Amino acid sequence: MAPNETDDTTTAGEVEEPRAGRRRAARYIVPVTVMGVAAATIGLVPALADSGDPDLPDITAAQLVEKIAQSDVERLSGTVKITTDLGLPDLGGLESGLLSGATGGGDGEGGSSADPSGRLTELASGTHTLRVAADGPDRQKLSLLENAAEYSLIHNGKDVWGYDSASNEVYHATVDEADAAERSEQRSPATPKDFAEEALKAVDDTTSVKVDGTAQVAGRDAYRLVVEPKQSGSTVGAISIAVDHETGMPLKFTLTPAGGGSAVVDVGFTKVSFDRPDASTFQFTPPKGAKVTEDAEQDRAHGGFGGKPERGPKPEEDLAKGFDGLRMLGEGWNTVATFDTGTGAGLPTEEAGGDLGGFLGSLGDQVKGDFGKGTVFSTRLVNALVTEDGKVYVGTVTKDALVKAAEAGK
Repeated sequence: MAPNETDDTTTAGEVEEPRAGRRRAARYIVPVTVMGVAAATIGLVPALADSGDPDLPDITAAQLVEKIAQSDVERLSGTVKITTDLGLPDLGGLESGLLSGATGGGDGEGGSSADPSGRLTELASGTHTLRVAADGPDRQKLSLLENAAEYSLIHNGKDVWGYDSASNEVYHATVDEADAAERSEQRSPATPKDFAEEALKAVDDTTSVKVDGTAQVAGRDAYRLVVEPKQSGSTVGAISIAVDHETGMPLKFTLTPAGGGSAVVDVGFTKVSFDRPDASTFQFTPPKGAKVTEDAEQDRAHGGFGGKPERGPKPEEDLAKGFDGLRMLGEGWNTVATFDTGTGAGLPTEEAGGDLGGFLGSLGDQVKGDFGKGTVFSTRLVNALVTEDGKVYVGTVTKDALVKAAEAGK
């Protein structure tokens, strides 16, 4: 441990709980097991600036977490770079196609390439540059910059517009206040604040949180908050959050895997301003000749980003109903979700499934234990075990930890 680093901690109960309105957790497309591994046991040693880094007042980790919770930035504009590297195989667009299909997006029959429910899943892999702007809860804009093209998503009052410049297609929906709030909760994470809120939403004693010096992000002075698991067996190495010294808003979020190498998720501002954006930023008129698709034409009950979702069970409740006996095994960073597909059988074997069985088998590792036999599908962060009798175990844990969880939970 470095001379200026100690890991004195306090229990979660000793930390003043942020106000409910500040801690309202968002539900994202990214699985909760990826980002919801969360903060806990708060280190109380003040931050000490490294040589060359900003010289900021001392602050404890507990104070910095509270500063994030109390941050009330509503007006900003800037540029965000987001890189996601889960280590998935290149399947020629299969991954993005599956993500788009799962959310009802895409440009297939009856759809629109401007529908945000499919477009924002592109952030789940690769490197992307975004322009973001916000002026309170009723006006936001996010633009995904592509090669010689741009996709923009604009919320201005009751109107939500999506525009794909490459195809000259427009998506339009209208929302009321309740719909806008629910849409905000269910959107994909796109800024450091989005990721930081999800990572810090759960507090327990399996995690160490400390202030580790200072940094400059997008020209602004910031503290570095580092979140690390105390348990062995997790695929998460550490989460680093750069927190703006003045506003308390996260400016950069980095998740590195326990296995080393580049970050799994790295999202941060390269430019940022907290001045009010010009009102024209949120104004949109469909270009001449553009194909405009109204949300009502999509005939989708879930409504995507801008539609009017039905009031009903939460996604996790739907998941529990869709599978037999959804359970959580273990605790903290080593929590594993398990459920039964209800089929009584796992993946098709090469003999039974032909080319499909052989293809699926080639993507995973064959394992066996007290639970029987199964196949483990791995990324740099999330691992999933499918057993031969149709049970599934998923978590941000190593393959060995996943097998142990399956043996304990059989």
